[in-house]
Amino acid sequence: MRHIAKSGYFGLYEVMFDDQMLYVDPKVEYIFVGSIYDAKNKVNLTERKTRELNRIAWSDLPLELAIKKVKGNGARKLAVFSDADCPFCARLEQTLKDVNDVTIYTFLYPIDQLHPDAARKSRLIWCAPDKVKAWDEFFVNGALPDNAGDCANPVAATASLGQKLKVTATPTLVFADGSIVPGALPAQSLETELARADAEARKMAAAK
Repeated sequence: MRHIAKSGYFGLYEVMFDDQMLYVDPKVEYIFVGSIYDAKNKVNLTERKTRELNRIAWSDLPLELAIKKVKGNGARKLAVFSDADCPFCARLEQTLKDVNDVTIYTFLYPIDQLHPDAARKSRLIWCAPDKVKAWDEFFVNGALPDNAGDCANPVAATASLGQKLKVTATPTLVFADGSIVPGALPAQSLETELARADAEARKMAAAK
């Protein structure tokens, strides 16, 4: 059990087991499994609370293991765990083309069980003289750098990091406030999350 506290609705208590949120009455006679929604504001309250509890410290991310790309003024921050052969990662890359004023840190996170050649491609991209260009070109036309892929690379370290953070799918996004969101968010949702996370990160910094 990772968390137990009184929720703000129905007199229920929220209980977090691993990554699953449950709700119980004060006597633990009844257990509710599922999400609670705020119908008026169209917000999944369970998802929001779970994300808050799973939040990490952005400062704990080893950004030196990631490919860093600065767009515009680079003021906003986004980290992405991405698999070179993941179709949803390709979709996210298309979306990110239209996102400005952000610094994107891409952690190469091949999932061998699904994409057995992704680790090799990740090493080739990392070993390129211009990692950002190599990553972008791969998703534009499938071109891979002409190297042996035998330079020192972070693929194994990133795998350990992803396991520590319980990253089980790609893409997985980490925002400036440390919130972790799996999936290739559509453009509007991504912009909303970036704005929310930036505001929350500022609030957290001011509270220190």
